[in-house]
Amino acid sequence: MSKQQSRFILNGSLTTFTWIIVLFTIFPIFYMVFASLHSNEDILRGITSFKLVDPKWENYRDMWINIDFFNFFKNSLIICTVTMLLASSFAVMAGYALAKYRFFGSKTLEMGIISTQMIPGIMFLLPIYLMFLGLKEVLGIPMINTYWGMILVYTAFYTPMSIWIMRSFFVAIPNDLEESALIDGCTRFQAFVKVILPLSVPGMIATCIYIFLTAWDELLFAWVLTTSPDVQTIPVGIRLFVGQYQNRYDLLMSAATVVTIPVIITFFLTQKYFIRGMTAGAVKG
Repeated sequence: MSKQQSRFILNGSLTTFTWIIVLFTIFPIFYMVFASLHSNEDILRGITSFKLVDPKWENYRDMWINIDFFNFFKNSLIICTVTMLLASSFAVMAGYALAKYRFFGSKTLEMGIISTQMIPGIMFLLPIYLMFLGLKEVLGIPMINTYWGMILVYTAFYTPMSIWIMRSFFVAIPNDLEESALIDGCTRFQAFVKVILPLSVPGMIATCIYIFLTAWDELLFAWVLTTSPDVQTIPVGIRLFVGQYQNRYDLLMSAATVVTIPVIITFFLTQKYFIRGMTAGAVKG
C-alpha cells in the first residue's frame, strides 16, 4: 500500500468518525423537535417511525397557554442581554489592558483570572445567597428575586473567561497599527476606538455569544436566587414545568424546542465570528 493510499484511508476514516460524532450530537435535537409534533400518548408508547403523519402543532399553542412561557422568555432575554453588554464591556477594557500593557502584577492577574474558572460554581452558591440576604437586612437593597441580582451574579461569573477571550484576540493585533495611529496624531484612546475596536469585532462577537448562551442555559443560581415568576428564567420555567406537568412530555419537548432552536440558529449565523474570536492569539502571546 502506497503512502498516498494510506493517507486517503486515514482521512476517510477520520471523516467517517467525525460524521458519526456529529450525528450522535444532532440526533437528540432532531428527536426533540420530532417528538414535539407528536401526542403525549405516542411519546409514552415510544416513537418507532420517523414518518410524521399528523403533526401536533397545537402542542406549541398548549405549551404557551399552560404556563406563562412568554414571561420566562422575557426574563431570560432581559437578564442575558444586560449581562452580555456589561460583561463584554468589562472584558474589552480589561482584555486590552492585559494584552497591550505591562504593569506590576499583570502576569499574576492573568493567571488569577483564568484560575477562577477552576473553582466549581456551586461553591459560591451559599456565600452569594447569604451575602444577598445581608445586603437586604443591612442596607435594605433587595437582590434576591430581582433582575439586578441575577445580572450581578452572571456578570461576575462570565467576565473572567470573557477577559481571557478578548485578551487573546488583542494580542493577535499587531502593535504597529496602534503605533501608526499615534504617530498620525491620535491619542491612545482614539487609537483604541478607531483602530483596535474595529479589528476586534470578531472577538467581541465571540465573547457576546459565549456570555449570552452560557447565561441562557444557567439553572442552578437562577433556581436558588429567584422564587418569583416575575424574575425566573427559561431553565427555571422548564424545571417548574417538569414538576407540574411531568406526564406531558409533548409539551415539555415543545418548550425545549422553543428554547433551543433560536439559540442554535443564532450560533450558526455567527459561527465564523465565534470561531475566529475563540482561536485568535492561539499561536501568539
